[in-house]
Amino acid sequence: MDIAEVARRSGVPASALRFYEQKGLIASVGRQGLRRSFEPGVLDQLALVALGQAAGFSLDEIRSMFSPQRKPAIDRRQLAAKADELDATIKRLKAMSDGLKHAAVCPARSHAECPSFQRLLRAAASGALARQRRQAATRTGKASSTAA
Repeated sequence: MDIAEVARRSGVPASALRFYEQKGLIASVGRQGLRRSFEPGVLDQLALVALGQAAGFSLDEIRSMFSPQRKPAIDRRQLAAKADELDATIKRLKAMSDGLKHAAVCPARSHAECPSFQRLLRAAASGALARQRRQAATRTGKASSTAA
């Protein structure tokens, strides 16, 4: 399959395919003229890359999920750690969502008089929200600035 066909079938732009190849996530098997060609299994590899990205894994973490033969070789502890990280993020976002929903319908005359909104402000000002993110990242062994 040439790179254009892989791009069409996977929905991943050719530029991203070239980048993924450079990062070691996929490998071309040759060329058809000037175009890279790939085995059909590359579509499964790209699906795993997309799933990993959606779950918040970095490309380096995703690369480690492939064996040298480009087959999935996923560390279950890594999956459990990411699930824990996502659970912590969901909990934090749910608390934020609940607070904002309350503030939107709070009967107080202004947000400055709403106790729930004031708690959100104090938590944000004290760095509690950022601290929770750092703690979640520490539990998973990643720095808080790591992006997927």
